[in-house]
Amino acid sequence: MTDRAHYDPGPAAGARVRKDGDTWTLVLVRELRHPPEKVWQALTDPVQLHEWAPFDADRSLGSAGSTVKLTTVGAPAPHVTETTVTRADAPTLLEYSWGGQDIRWELEALNGGTRLTLWHTIDRRFISMGAAGWHICFDVLDRLLGGAPIGRIVAGDAMKFGGWQRLNAEYARQFGVEPPSWTAPAGQNS
Repeated sequence: MTDRAHYDPGPAAGARVRKDGDTWTLVLVRELRHPPEKVWQALTDPVQLHEWAPFDADRSLGSAGSTVKLTTVGAPAPHVTETTVTRADAPTLLEYSWGGQDIRWELEALNGGTRLTLWHTIDRRFISMGAAGWHICFDVLDRLLGGAPIGRIVAGDAMKFGGWQRLNAEYARQFGVEPPSWTAPAGQNS
């Protein structure tokens, strides 16, 4: 694993919010330098998900109709959600729910790489936190696929980074919302 002490997330970018009544959807777009087939594996394979995603899966997410248990990493108490994969059109589209929130991944081939778009319905109170967290997950994913993994950075581990605090504030400004306040416990710093 590469030393993640030198990791610093880039500026808040590639995110927007769609509002439909009371439903808020976070939309994040990232261009990765890896082909869709490789990105698809990272989105569906439990071993690869364990390296970058904010949850663990007990089996592959790559088949529509599959029932999968997703365990949120870093939750204060164990949080396991059973989900059914509603769409799995490899390597272009993946849909399922996580903790009652809809997740949709779109993969588009682009210049030898992939334009990855995440659609995540999320409580508006946590939209900037979600954007900051997924931003870091995408960074970790990109490094993993590039052969220079830095290890999963989610939940409390992500919030310890000064970069996460900055991203949370930047996304809140972009979305016109108040960022939820969170302070790293004593002895934890970025």
